[in-house]
Amino acid sequence: MTNMQIAELLRAIAASYELKDARRNKFKIIAYERAADAVEHASSELKDLWDEDKLRDVPGIGESIATHLDELFRLGTVKHFEEVMKGLPPAIFEMMEVPGIGVKSAYKLVMSLNIKNLAELEKAACAGKIATIEGFGEQSQADILKSLKEIKGRTKRLLLPYAMLRASEIIDWMLKCPAVHRSDPLGSLRRQTTTVGDIDIAVASDEPEKVINHFTSYPKKVRAIEKGGKTASILIPGDIQVDLMVQPPASYGSLLQHFTGSKHHNIALRDYALKKNYSLSEYGIRKRGKKGLTRFRDEAEFYGYLGLEFISPELREDSGEIEAARDGKLPILIRQEEVKADLQIHSSFDIETSHDLGESSMQEIIKKADELKYEYIAFTEHNPSRSKHTDEEIVNILRRKKEIIDGINYSLVKKPFSRIKYVFNSLEIDILPTGDLAVPEKALLYLDFALMSIHSGFTLSREDMTKRLIRAFQNKKILIFAHPTGRKLNERESVDINWPVIFEYCLNNHKILEINADPMRLDLPDFLVKEGIKSGVKFSLGTDAHHRDGMNNMIFGVSVARRGWATKRDIVNCLNLKEFSKMLSLCGL
Repeated sequence: MTNMQIAELLRAIAASYELKDARRNKFKIIAYERAADAVEHASSELKDLWDEDKLRDVPGIGESIATHLDELFRLGTVKHFEEVMKGLPPAIFEMMEVPGIGVKSAYKLVMSLNIKNLAELEKAACAGKIATIEGFGEQSQADILKSLKEIKGRTKRLLLPYAMLRASEIIDWMLKCPAVHRSDPLGSLRRQTTTVGDIDIAVASDEPEKVINHFTSYPKKVRAIEKGGKTASILIPGDIQVDLMVQPPASYGSLLQHFTGSKHHNIALRDYALKKNYSLSEYGIRKRGKKGLTRFRDEAEFYGYLGLEFISPELREDSGEIEAARDGKLPILIRQEEVKADLQIHSSFDIETSHDLGESSMQEIIKKADELKYEYIAFTEHNPSRSKHTDEEIVNILRRKKEIIDGINYSLVKKPFSRIKYVFNSLEIDILPTGDLAVPEKALLYLDFALMSIHSGFTLSREDMTKRLIRAFQNKKILIFAHPTGRKLNERESVDINWPVIFEYCLNNHKILEINADPMRLDLPDFLVKEGIKSGVKFSLGTDAHHRDGMNNMIFGVSVARRGWATKRDIVNCLNLKEFSKMLSLCGL
C-alpha cells in the first residue's frame, strides 16, 4: 500500500470511531487523524520504514497504531480495523474523499440515498436528489457536483520537480506585483519532500488586497476557489489547488516558520518554547502572561530568539533537529554549488544495451557539464545486452568506448579554459539474480570504475537480496551502487534489503551508495541516507540523465542529501578532480 492509501485507511478508522461514539472515542479519533497526517506527509514510504523496523520512529505513530500497521504489512488486513469498521457501508469512506464532505455528511448521503460509490453520488446530484435531504439544499448539491468534477483524474501527490515548477511560475507572477516584497513556497514543497500535495505560497506585503487581487488574476488559473482578506485559493491546470497567505514583512519570518512545518516539528518546537514560557504563532512569539508580541522578519531571528541555530527547512521533521540546534550540532548541509561532478550520465554512444540509450551525444553532455561548472563527469551507459552479444563482442564494444573517451580526455588537455577537465569511463551494470554481473570480467578492464544496479528480480527475500548485493560488490571494479532501493515513485516500491549489513560492507570495503536525482527515483531515500551517514558511509550524486537537460535534476538529488543531513564531506563528487582521483586509488581503482 502507498502512503496515501494507508493515510486514507487511518482516516477511515478515525471516521468510524466518530460515527459510532465520538465523545467516548475522542482521543482515539485524534490519534488516528494525527497518524494519517504523519503518513501522508512522510518523506519515505511507510513500507520501506517497516522493512527497516523503523515504523515506531515516525512522529505521530504511537505504539498501538504501529502494531496494527505491522499486522497490515504482514497479513494485508487488520482484525481490529475490520471490527471498528464493521456495520458501516464502505461508500461512506469513499464519499469523504470529496472536498466539502465530512464523515457525518457522507453517512447521511449514503444512508438517505443508498449510494454505493462516487458515480452514484454524481448521478444523484444531477437528478436533484441531494438537495432534498435535510441539512443540504441546492447550494450544497451544486458544491458537491463541482467538487466531484474537479477530483476526477486528480493526482493526489505531485512529484517534487513538477510541484516546484508550478510553484515557481506562480511566484514569478506574484513578484510582478509592486506590492509584493517577497514570495516563497510553504509546507512539504519548501521542505523538499519527494511528493507534494496542494501548493502553498507565502507573500510578504503591507497591501494584502492588491496581492490577493493579483493572485486571483493569475492568467493560468482554471478558477478562483476562495478570496479573503489575507488568504486566497485558486485551481490551476491538473486540478492542483494553490493556496496563498499574505503577511506583513515585519512578521513574515514567523509565517514562514509556522507554515513550512512539518506538523510534528512545529509541535516539538512549541513544546520546547513552552518550557521557556513562550507561545508561538504565525505572527510571532509571545511571553506567556505578558502583553505584546515579538515579530520576526526572517526565520533565523525566530529560531535565534528561542536560543536555537537556524534549522533548514529540509530538516524540520522532528528527527532530532531541535536538540541539535539547541546544542550547536546541526550539520552544515551540502549546497548544490559544492557538487563538482555528475557521476551517472547516459550518452547516445550505441552500446547496444537492452535498456534505454541516452539521447544526447558525449560532446553535447560535456558542453552541458561545462555550463554547470563541473570539473569532471562519468559516462555510465547501461551494459551491452548479454542475450544479444558474446563475451568477445561486449569486450570489443567497451574497448571502442574507451578509445573514444581517451580521445575526449586528450582534447580536454588542449582546452585550458574549459571548466571540465576529465571524463571517466564507467558503466551501469545489471546485477543478475545470482549476484553475478552482466559483463564479462575481461571487459571490466576497460573501465575506470563501474556502477551496479538492480533492474530485475525485485521480489527476492531480504536475505537473498542482501547476499546478491554483497556478491556483486565483491568485484573490485564496482565502486557505486546506483538507485539502491530500485523504487519508482508512485509506481514501484523498494526492494527488501538488510541495510545495516550493506552499510557495514560499504564502510569496510570502500564502496559508495548513490543518491539518484531522477525525479521518479530520488533514491536512496532520505531516511536511509541519514542512517548511512551515521554509519560512516559515503555517497555519490548522479542524475541518471538520458538527455543533457536531465543533468539539471541534480538539485533534487541535493535536496534528498540535505534531508538526510549530508554535508559535502559525505558526498564523493564534492571532491575536486585531484581528490576524487586519489580516492579511486585508495579504492584500488
